[in-house]
Amino acid sequence: MKIVRKVKVKNSLGLHTRPAAAIVKLLQPRKSAVSFTYKNETINARSIMSILMLAAKKNAVIEVAVDGEDAEGTMQQLMLAFDAEFGEK
Repeated sequence: MKIVRKVKVKNSLGLHTRPAAAIVKLLQPRKSAVSFTYKNETINARSIMSILMLAAKKNAVIEVAVDGEDAEGTMQQLMLAFDAEFGEK
């Protein structure tokens, strides 16, 4: 099953190293393929370098696509993490 949602980056410094590392760590036990699309560039969300290369600033709207058997749970975890600013609140 494939799920696609848009999410706003709330972190004051955007998707910098700490949130990128949190995303990669969150996805490690998950089976689904996860990609982020921003400004017509799509990347594999399991790669910290790819996330950093997106250079998504605060208030950027990113399209998150999750495809696989645990897509619903994976998307839910990602949305919670983005909402909680990856623990930087």
